[in-house]
Amino acid sequence: MKILFVAADPKPERWTSLIQQHLPEAEIEVWHADMPSCSGDYAIVWHPPAALFDRETQLKAVFNLGAGVDALVQVPNLPRDIPVVRLEDAGMSVQMAEYVAYHVIGISRDMDFYREQQAEKQWKLRRPIERSDWPVGVLGLGHIGQRVARTLAALDYPVSGWARSAHAIEGVRSFAGEAELDDFLGETRVLINTLPLTESTRDLIDYAMLTKLRRDAVVINVGRGEHLVDEDLCRAIKEGQITRAVLDVFRQEPLPEAHPFWQMPQVTITPHVSARTLREATIAQIAEKIVALERGDAISGVVDVQRGY
Repeated sequence: MKILFVAADPKPERWTSLIQQHLPEAEIEVWHADMPSCSGDYAIVWHPPAALFDRETQLKAVFNLGAGVDALVQVPNLPRDIPVVRLEDAGMSVQMAEYVAYHVIGISRDMDFYREQQAEKQWKLRRPIERSDWPVGVLGLGHIGQRVARTLAALDYPVSGWARSAHAIEGVRSFAGEAELDDFLGETRVLINTLPLTESTRDLIDYAMLTKLRRDAVVINVGRGEHLVDEDLCRAIKEGQITRAVLDVFRQEPLPEAHPFWQMPQVTITPHVSARTLREATIAQIAEKIVALERGDAISGVVDVQRGY
């Protein structure tokens, strides 16, 4: 069995050594564009070039080194007759839930006020919050979105979730489909985006959507930068419809120095750190699925390439 590692990592051995540990009988090859065909059985990839699929025509499956497959499914010659498999969790959902909970708690409990007060050596109390004043809406109820929703519901925030289809999640009110999107938005003050990026979700968070949220709303984007129309968010902040935004993903990364977000005190910027890929957990999951495929067993995490997730 030959496994191809295809990712622009300056130290690919950090990955290939783990693959070898989990699959000691496998032959591991670091693939690059100027090498001939390796006749690989499986490819583990991140943003692979189209040349990979031109040359490697005997692949049994392609494994993506991440939960988001938007870049992979856009490769024009991605095989349609073999499993394309996304990463399922591998330690990312708890990181995302931590990141979101940190910001929701900090904003709703006005922790910025206390930091500013400390700098002035002042001792003043804010009134305790009413959680009913902070209804949370989670866009996207995949594995990560569900973990975020359950975490905030466990802290007694009122939580709703929206997805293409209805979901039954304890403590979370479910909205589904286009027909229920406006109702979902109208009940939401803290909008958290965890959607996958597809043609139907690109530019989804625009001015029209932002104005349907409760007044003084908060936007937290941990999905993809392309979900958000940047200039529309700037406009909604200037008009007072949105009071805070926490952004971890952007259309261009790193975020250009000239981008207006840098100059807006209402915007918190982090450099795509809400959920980092954990190498050990990632390779363990992929190796387990390769073994299952070799046995002829079904696996989870297979992407519907047409839908994009």
